[in-house]
Amino acid sequence: MPIILFDGICNFCNRTINIILKYDQDAYFQFAASQSNAGINILQQFKLDQKASASVILIDNEKVYTKTDAVIQIAKHLSGWPSLFRFIKFIPKSIRNFGYDLIAKNRYTLFGKKASCMVPDVSILHRFLA
Repeated sequence: MPIILFDGICNFCNRTINIILKYDQDAYFQFAASQSNAGINILQQFKLDQKASASVILIDNEKVYTKTDAVIQIAKHLSGWPSLFRFIKFIPKSIRNFGYDLIAKNRYTLFGKKASCMVPDVSILHRFLA
């Protein structure tokens, strides 16, 4: 099952995960906060830098997608308006990743952060790796 790694203390990232959960009608994805034991193990397994946690990371069939490449791949499996993000593939990668990096770099200032990772509701807990 594909795994999405995300910054578990970032408010924007947590809102994004909630949107994915809502529009992932087939329960295609599993999730792990980059700061969790599972997230750290996955980062190490795929030899990803801890700084990679500033990016959403998708692991799908042993392939690693980061930044806007991850967003595009995730959007392909969503219903509703979030599925439209798959069309950003038509924007040159350097431009779309520049915008992504700008938001990622300022995410705490713009959206705030939590003191600890979010605790998923019991109904979706099985989709989160600890």
